[in-house]
Amino acid sequence: MEVEMKIRGLMMDPITNMPIVVLKDVGSEVVLPIWVGVYEANAIALEIEKVTTPRPMTHDLLKNLLVGLDTHVHKVVVSELRDDTYFAVIWMERDGKIISMDSRPSDALALALRLDCPIFVDEEVLKYSKQANATADRVSSEDLRKWLEGLNDEDLGRYKM
Repeated sequence: MEVEMKIRGLMMDPITNMPIVVLKDVGSEVVLPIWVGVYEANAIALEIEKVTTPRPMTHDLLKNLLVGLDTHVHKVVVSELRDDTYFAVIWMERDGKIISMDSRPSDALALALRLDCPIFVDEEVLKYSKQANATADRVSSEDLRKWLEGLNDEDLGRYKM
């Protein structure tokens, strides 16, 4: 089963100083933080703020290719959590044929923003994410999760959705 999520915001992890995309369940207060690279965070931030660049960025190019090839992206799904690494799948359709493409979650999210398609997280990923945080040696992970769940719009700053 998949849970629909929205990008709640983009922020810096106060502990590791790495960017985090915060996904929030549309039907509850459940959040899923996904740490991403600086370049991927920039691609997401550019689209959140609707910044136009003089030349197409990589995710803009992907969007243009998909649209040009008459391919419809139905959804992106954060599908798996393995060895503290998230995996995603982009679900597309072209000429009546369903196509799934493996992706990093950060790339799938950047593309979903550009194509305005829904974002989902597999229920098992949410469950395992909570278990991993509960059993992690780092107490700070659970503290960070609680902190993320309590964020308001001002806390997210200029990257809130």
